[in-house]
Amino acid sequence: MVEEKTLSSQLIYEGRAVKLRVDTVQMPGGRETTREIVEHGDCVAIIAIDTDDNVLLVSQFRKPVEKELLEIPAGGIEPSEDPVDCVCRELREETGYLPGKVERLGGFYSTPGYCTEYLHLYLATDLTPSPLQAEDTENIRLVRVPLSQISRLITSDSICDAKSIAGLFTFLEYQKGH
Repeated sequence: MVEEKTLSSQLIYEGRAVKLRVDTVQMPGGRETTREIVEHGDCVAIIAIDTDDNVLLVSQFRKPVEKELLEIPAGGIEPSEDPVDCVCRELREETGYLPGKVERLGGFYSTPGYCTEYLHLYLATDLTPSPLQAEDTENIRLVRVPLSQISRLITSDSICDAKSIAGLFTFLEYQKGH
C-alpha cells in the first residue's frame, strides 16, 4: 500500500458541523504537498420502506447547490450515540415514523478525496407514526415513492445526491438476495 506521510497538520476552521484542516504530507517519492481535509463526524443514512413498498424520501433545500433535493433520510451520530438509536431519532425527526425493525446494510465514505465523513447505511421497516420535532427539520417534506420507480428517479437525475444513490442501489441489490 502506498501511503502519504503526514508531516504537519493545522486546524484552520472549526464550525458547528465541520472542521477544516490543512495537512502537509510527503508523497511516496519524497515530494511535499498539502491536503485540505474536511473533518465531519459519522452519519447514518436510512432506507425506510413502508408496508405498501414505498420508499420514504425527504425533499429539502440544500444551500451549497442552491436547489431542493430528493434524498434518503440521514443525519449525524451524536457523541456516544448508538447508530441504531440515531436511525430511530433521525427517521422520527425527518419523516415522523419510528421503525420497528432496523438492519445494517453496510456503509461508505461520502467524499473520501477531501472529507472524513462515513455513512452507516440501514434499512428501516415496520414503521409506525411517531413524530419527533427538531429545530432544523421544519422545511423537510416527506415524499413516498413506490420502490418500482427508484431506478428511474436515479437515472433521470431526480435523485442526484451520492448518499441516496449509493444507499438505494445497495438496497436494490440487497433485495435481490431476499
